[in-house]
Order: sequence, then structure tokens, then C-alpha cells
Amino acid sequence: MSGRIVLFGATGYTGGLVLSSLLQRGMRPLLAGRNVDALARLAREHAGLEIAAADAGDPESIRRLLEQDDVLISTVGPFERFGLGVAEAAVRAGARYIDTTGEVGFVRTLQDRFGRQSEETGAVLLPAFGYDYVPGIFAGALAAQQAGDAGRKLDVGYFTSGSLRPGLSHGTRSTLRDGLFLPAVRFSNGRLVEVRTAADVHDFPVIGTRRGHKTGLLVPGTEVLFLPDAFPQLDSVSVYNGWFSPFSRAMSLMSAASSAVAQSPRGRRVMEKLSSPIVGKPGGPDSARRAKTRTQVVATVAGTDGELLSAVQLTGPNVYTLTGELIAWGAEQLCDRQDLAPGVASPLSAFGLASLTRGCADAGLVPVDRRQP
Repeated sequence: MSGRIVLFGATGYTGGLVLSSLLQRGMRPLLAGRNVDALARLAREHAGLEIAAADAGDPESIRRLLEQDDVLISTVGPFERFGLGVAEAAVRAGARYIDTTGEVGFVRTLQDRFGRQSEETGAVLLPAFGYDYVPGIFAGALAAQQAGDAGRKLDVGYFTSGSLRPGLSHGTRSTLRDGLFLPAVRFSNGRLVEVRTAADVHDFPVIGTRRGHKTGLLVPGTEVLFLPDAFPQLDSVSVYNGWFSPFSRAMSLMSAASSAVAQSPRGRRVMEKLSSPIVGKPGGPDSARRAKTRTQVVATVAGTDGELLSAVQLTGPNVYTLTGELIAWGAEQLCDRQDLAPGVASPLSAFGLASLTRGCADAGLVPVDRRQP
């Protein structure tokens, strides 16, 4: 490997999963964060990993850690609040950067603020490289490739098999709550447009379900930022979340009401206060609970007449386990590959579809044979 791996946020829930996946691959990262005592305890548990003090509120402390060709993994969110300084440190160092954000607004900011600068310094930035939103980009690319030049409308749906009741992480609950107040971005008629989250619902053909389909709510996703460049024949790209598929249409109405109330600062404060018990305490499901759910992602492409041209379904491990595995694989690629173009990249533009297919399979994310009954 040409550089070190620096894991920022290893003492958090997602950071711990990423660390476990890195260690399973034989990689021994430097652990960086604000709480040096917690880092020291974690390092001792893993045969003395190297640690360093760094604070997201002091980007220069992160910059001092990094050398060119180091790989910085950031798992510290909310990213719009804490992540920009971390990413900027990687850009200034000409390092390689990968993160676990699910915040599409943060990714757009990276593109706007650091796109040209990262090209100048040689930095490679791979944001949103976990469950958010590698599976959708992978499934969408496969579906668009299958549909060919006739494909115009791409829809991506995120689902799970098994009950979510065993546990959602603190970060996921926060994201779901905040998502009711933030706009969704979709690619429509060749341009990005902002609409209300959950303003639309969409039915997807899902193999292995009793009804043969699941319904998703319109949500943000980086698929809309990256896939139109890879497949310029597409006129429309939208992303949906169907975790609560049976209640999607009711939740769409609830989202409209919540959005209306939250238009005023006072209304938003009231909504956040009412929803604080839902967010709960930090942490997330343990391995036993994670084993009770699996990832399902479906991408469909239709033509100009609305005819379905292709459908791809993926299955994989629990969303949190999958994030750890994908980040570890991505970090390994950033260390080993010297052919990566600098800039803010997607999984597809950075590695290509063939390598991404192998990497997803390595993480347990694979296509379902739709010919099976």
C-alpha cells in the first residue's frame, strides 16, 4: 500500500463497524479522534493500533496528520455540521478520502467547493460510499446498461427483508427525522430539481415478496448526481426508500403535514422536540440484531412510452454491516490503485462497473436472478 489508512471516528457506532471490516482484511488503520482516552482503549483491544488526536472543529489538526496518498476515512456526522473541514484537510493534503455520509446536500457541497481544488492537489474524494448510496448506483448502472440507449427513466428503491424493529442506529433515526424537513433532489428533464421529500411514491417489482412489489417514498440520493453523467440517455433519475413499504402512502401525507409545520423556525423546533424520543440514544443494533434483516435494492428503467425495459434487484447483508464492508473495500482500493483520477468521484466513475461488481460481491451485495420464481 502506498499510504496509511486514517480512520476518523472509530469510537462511534459506524466507525466501529468500519474498523472491524478493515481489520478482517488485514489492514491496521491509524485511529484519529477527539477523545484520546477512548481511542487508546480501542487501540489496546486490537493489539496496539496507532492513535492520534484530531478534532473536526479544528481541520488543521487533521491536516497535520495527513500525507499525500494517505487514505482518510470519515465516519463523523452529521456531515454538513462536522464533515466539511475533514474533507478539506484531505483535499489540501492531496490525500484520498472516503466517507459514510447519507447527506446528499453534503455531497453537492463537496462537488461545488472542492471539485476543482481536489483536481489541482491530486486528491480523490469518494463520498457516500456505504449503504448510502453504493447499492443504488450499482443497481442503477446495471439496469441502465441492460436497457441500453432506449432507457429514459431510472428509478431506484431501497428496501429491507426482515423486520426493522430489532434496531435502527441513532444516526439512521436522526436522518429519518431530519429527512422530513429537507428537500429531495431528483434528476428530471435533464436537470436537478428540488422537491419535498416523500412528495411521490413508486411501486417496484420485488422478487420474494407476497405481493410481488413494494412501495417507496421519494428521498434524496447521490444516484441523481452521478448516474446521468454515466448514462446520458437518461432523462429522469429518482430514488425511493421503502423501509416502511406498507405505510408509504400514509407517511407521504404525514411528511406533507410535517413539512408545512416546519416551514417556521418555531414549528421546526416543536417537531424536533416531539420526535426526540424517536431518535433515542447513540449506538445501534448488535450483530445478532443485524443478522435479522437484509438489504434489498431494486432499479428499473423505462423507455419514453413508459414500457419497462429492465429491472435489477440486489440482495446483501444488513445495511450497517454492508456499510462497514463497502468502506473497507473502498479504502483498500484507494490504497492499492494508482490509476484513479483526482476529483469528487462516484463508485462507478472511480472504479468502473466491472471492479464495482467485484467489490460489491466481496461485500456480499449481489444481483438476484429475476428468472427464478
